[in-house]
Amino acid sequence: MHEQDFQAKLGDLINQLSDLPQGERTRLEKVAQDTSKRHVKMRKTIGELQESLDYLRLSVKYLVFDLEATRRENSFLRKLVEHDDDSARPDSEGAD
Repeated sequence: MHEQDFQAKLGDLINQLSDLPQGERTRLEKVAQDTSKRHVKMRKTIGELQESLDYLRLSVKYLVFDLEATRRENSFLRKLVEHDDDSARPDSEGAD
């Protein structure tokens, strides 16, 4: 349900409460007001949750980027080490 629909239906409900006897009307108006407050709080919480999820998504993207960069660096350094080992081997084999 969209925000406007909810507010419209809640407004209609509050208007219909005016037809009830005073004792029932007061109690139900309080329930309607509490419902409205809870709805506002829920919308705020959902907004905060959405922001947290957006931040989490961004953090994961940065972590994946960092992981990929680390893997590339690791691969490059392994090749350097292997190249150094290969160039050092003929000297040690020739000495035997």
